[in-house]
Amino acid sequence: MIIEEPRKPARTTTEEKILEVARKQFLNKGYTATKTRDIASLAGINLALMNYYFRSKENLFEIIMSEKIDELFTGVLPVLNDTQTSLEEKLVLLSEHYTDMLLRSPGLPIFVLNEIQKNPERFGRQIRFKTEVMRSEYIRQLAEADPNNEPVSHLITYLGMLIFPFFMKPVMQATGALREDGFSAMVLTRKQLAPIWMKNIIGIS
Repeated sequence: MIIEEPRKPARTTTEEKILEVARKQFLNKGYTATKTRDIASLAGINLALMNYYFRSKENLFEIIMSEKIDELFTGVLPVLNDTQTSLEEKLVLLSEHYTDMLLRSPGLPIFVLNEIQKNPERFGRQIRFKTEVMRSEYIRQLAEADPNNEPVSHLITYLGMLIFPFFMKPVMQATGALREDGFSAMVLTRKQLAPIWMKNIIGIS
């Protein structure tokens, strides 16, 4: 007999509205500066109703953080584990995924980085780093392509190429180094170049 896991009940329109507002508030202000009264007010409800659905700011934040970690890291697991694509193809797919996603949500890396610093163990469990990322086809292919180097070092290097420009975006804009259109043009160029750079580091001809 097959036992199916119980399905989570669909969220109500009110719950979705609260989550939509909370996402924007947490991403723009962070956890401490975000007030539950502000979320309720912007969602067009009273505080009691918001607490009825989510009980506390902590619970609401946990939901948003889980979503964002999944968006930033767990969403690429199918690419990492695809046995039908080569390492070179995976490098291109990862560059496309991260560049396109972060252009839509440029504040996401800093938001997640703050959580990594506060709770690295939970973050590691959530992205299933040890159980899935480190056992992925991508890591196996990296180790095969460059057996003299640790594959996790290659992975960190590549993620740095793709994500670090978004950490630096506020600095570049504040100092006038790049306008918004200049930043977008830069990362779109890097989207094409990053796989080439990484192939050179690994030694793939």
